Parts: sequence; structure tokens; C-alpha cells
Amino acid sequence: MKKLPKVAYFCMEYGLDPKFKIYSGGLGILAGDILKAAKDLNFPMVGIGIKWKQGYVDQYISEDGKVVDTYREYNYDFLEDTGITVDVEIKQRKYTLKVWKVEKFNNVPLYLLDADVVGNENRLITSQLYGWFAEERVAQEIILGVGGIRALRKLGIDVDVYHFNDNHPVFAGIELIREKMEKGMNFNEALEATREEIVFTTHTPVPAGNEVHSHRLLEYIGAYLNLDYWQMKRLGGDPFSMTVAALRMSRISNGVAQLHKETANNMWKNVEGASKIIGITNGVHNGTWQDKRIVKAFNEGKSLLEVHNELKKELIEFVEKKEGIRLDAEKLLIGFARRAAPYKRSNLIFYDEEIIGPYLKSGKIQIIFAGKAHPNDYEGKNIISDIVKMTQKYPNSVVFLQNYDMEIGAMLTRGCDVWLNNPRRPQEASGTSGMKAAMNGVLNCSILDGWWPEACIHGVNGWQFGDGFGVDDFQTLEELDEHDAKALYKVLLEEIVPTYYNNKKKWEEMMRKSIETTQERFSAARMLKEYYDLMYIKRKP
Repeated sequence: MKKLPKVAYFCMEYGLDPKFKIYSGGLGILAGDILKAAKDLNFPMVGIGIKWKQGYVDQYISEDGKVVDTYREYNYDFLEDTGITVDVEIKQRKYTLKVWKVEKFNNVPLYLLDADVVGNENRLITSQLYGWFAEERVAQEIILGVGGIRALRKLGIDVDVYHFNDNHPVFAGIELIREKMEKGMNFNEALEATREEIVFTTHTPVPAGNEVHSHRLLEYIGAYLNLDYWQMKRLGGDPFSMTVAALRMSRISNGVAQLHKETANNMWKNVEGASKIIGITNGVHNGTWQDKRIVKAFNEGKSLLEVHNELKKELIEFVEKKEGIRLDAEKLLIGFARRAAPYKRSNLIFYDEEIIGPYLKSGKIQIIFAGKAHPNDYEGKNIISDIVKMTQKYPNSVVFLQNYDMEIGAMLTRGCDVWLNNPRRPQEASGTSGMKAAMNGVLNCSILDGWWPEACIHGVNGWQFGDGFGVDDFQTLEELDEHDAKALYKVLLEEIVPTYYNNKKKWEEMMRKSIETTQERFSAARMLKEYYDLMYIKRKP
């Protein structure tokens, strides 16, 4: 068998374990799942990231229903000190970065860079994941990208492929170009040689997720390295787009679902010199997210509902312990857990209270919400506050679980009956929480966005609503929201509720079909094999 290329996987965050707070959400969970799949498959890969001292924000609800951000410091005794430090320059000052290693969570080696070192002017740069503003963000990305390349060199790890997961690691590409120019190549030669080494995964189609910075800021912080304005402009334009630069510095790129591939190609079609964007649909790590009891029952052809009801009761006890509210195990339980971003429309189900209100009042429909808003996203925080108001209005059937994390995600994607997802199509890149739910027999009810168009067999392994309409099909977002809310109510009240209460046999058949159609097809193992086959291994043209 031909030797596989050695891959260095760069990501701003990693979700490996609930206790290890260096992740914020889906991007980090995906990265953690990839490192675990690489370990399972014995693939030659290492991860490069940052040791976030305070992690992402902790978020709670105050007594008056407002979102409150809090931070605390974490100490981890399982991190291995590599004994290695590397230097980077930020604002013309030397920063020494300590390099830690972690392999504790059945993952391939993950190396984490840490600026909390005596002598550094600002030891807090690696404190908060996605904290503060543009200056700190660029400094953090220099630490990840430039520090990451220098750490690999000092560790003696020979790398064939550098995989940039999202646009944050772009300065690793600038560092690779700088290295080559230092050895005598001109800029064009260095760029071409670097392109052969980099692959790139683009994520969100939402503009806010694609960072843009002024050249003045980049030069001031130190991101130019030894390049000049015209070379940097050629890579990222002016202002400097991190995503555009990543597309131009990589030999191949991918979107994270087949629909997202189309969206991304359309979004970036005018970028000259961009790499081809293919589609590799995300997957999740079965060993982390799929409950062993449900797998056993599925494999042995035993009752799935029996096991599911056990998991549902565990979730209900978990909710009671967290929030002091006791839900009814006999009643339909819907889960909705994701970042509180406006396009995800967390509160869409409340669109017409005259329709949904009676079901919530009677408890015939129960809903658990979870999710965080970015500390600077006031619209997202308002969405959470709206949901909190509904928990006060329907205290026995609507719950908001505070401080969303991996543990809450695992409990919800195992214990709910239905997994709801209603982004404005096509703004959801993938949506891996739905995959976790599906392979636990929790039935998806979702807009045809992200991964769901590839998986959905309506009425067989879950349900779709909205019929594929999206932001380009209506003159205003209000019209789209009204259309989708009506479609949701129709499927929920005419198909899901009657099936749950009157046809348990069909419900269990759908659970079995849900697991059967997703557990391999949407696994991290399948995804990683596709990365090797389609991205990492160079194919002759």
C-alpha cells in the first residue's frame, strides 16, 4: 500500500471532551471528531491549535431574563509539556509561545500554542477564544498560523499537506511563502510551491463568518511577515479577505455538504486564481456521539423505543437537575440546540402563537432549547431572551438549557424525540448536530439545507419542510420566514404529532431507518477517508 501523506490540521478550536474548554461550537466539534477518526483509522495526522486559558464564553440567564457573559480560567493537568517554545512577532515585539501536546481523548497528537509565558507583553492573547476585537483576533491568528508552522519545524514533524479548517489559519500560508522566499524563490515561485502543500475547508456562507481586515491593521500587528502590500493584496485583495487568501493559497478546497459546495462556488466565483471547491460532506465521530445502548439494540434487532425511552428519561432528569423543570416522558419532546445566530432562527417555531400556543399549553409538544450567542452579537442575545420569555409563558413545556456545551449536546441528540433545524436556506453549511441525532434514532425535522438534502427520505427516516425554498426565492426575509413557519406547522401538526401519539410502530420503523441511513454515511471516518482520497493524495491531472 502506498504511504499516506502526513497531514497537519490547523484549526482555531477543538471539541474533544466537555472538560476541555478549547471549543465554541460546530467548527471545533468537527475538528475534534476528525482527530479521533484519524486515530481510529491510524492515519498520519497531527492537529495544530491554541491553548485557550479561559475557553469560550460561559453564558447564563440573569433573573430578569438577560444573557450574561462570564469567563473563568481553566487548568488542565493532562497536557504534556513538549519542552519546546517558538517565537513570533506581534506589533514588532517578540512573543514566546509554549507548545503543549494532548493525546488523552483517543485522538492523534494535538499541539497547542500558548502565549501565557513570562516576558510576553500581553499574556492574555490566548485567553479567550473569539474574544475581544480585530486586533486581538489577528494576533491570535498569527499565533495559530505562524506559530503553528514554526512549532512543526521545531518538533521535527515533516508535513506533506497543511489543512486549513476555515480561514483562521491563513497566516500559516504566508509563513510558508516567507520561508521559500528566504531560500531564494521569488514571490510567484513561492506561492506556486505553497499552493501544492495547502488544502482548505470553507465553512459558513454567512458574510460575518468570512473575516476581512484592513491592510493597515495586518501590517501593524505583524501579519505581513516579509511580504509587501502588493503581494498581500494579490493574495487577499484590499481589504484583505481571509477566505479569498485561503482559496488562492490552496491547491484544492471543499465545502462541507453538497449543497454548500454549490453555494460556496457561487459565492466565490469571481475570485481570480482560486482553487477548485469540491464537496465533502461533514461527518461525526460515532464513538463519541452515538449511544452504545442504541447501537446494540439496532445491531441485535431489538426494540429501539425501549432504549430510546431510557435515554429520554435520562435527559429529563438531566434537565430537572440543571433547570429545576420536570418534563413529561410520555409527551413529544423536540430538541433545538445551536449557536444563536439570526439566520438559524431559533425562535421560528413561535412564529404564530395562535397555532403553536395550545400545544405548548397542554404539554402535547415540549421543546428544549440550548445555544450561545457570540459575546458581541446582540441580535443573537435578543433571540435567546425571546426564548427565555417563552419558557416563562409555558414553564412546563419550554426549557432553555444554559451554557450550551458538548455534554448538553450529547444528552439532547440522544434523548429528544425530534431534532428541529430551520435555518434560512442555503445559509447552513452543514449542521452536524442533526447527524448525531439521526444516528441515535432521533428523527430530524429540518429545512432542506446543509447535510439534510443528502439524507432525507421524507416520512421514512425523518421529515423535511419548506420544500427547498430559500433566501433567493422571496423579496424579503419576512416572506421567507412566514412561508417556512407555515410549512413547519403543517409537517409538525399533520405528520409528526399524529405519528408520535397514534402510530408508535411507524415511529420505531423510522428510528431504525434513521440509524441505518446515517451511521456510516455521515460518520467522521467516511469524511476523513474522502479527505485523503479527494484532497490530501495528489492525483495526476
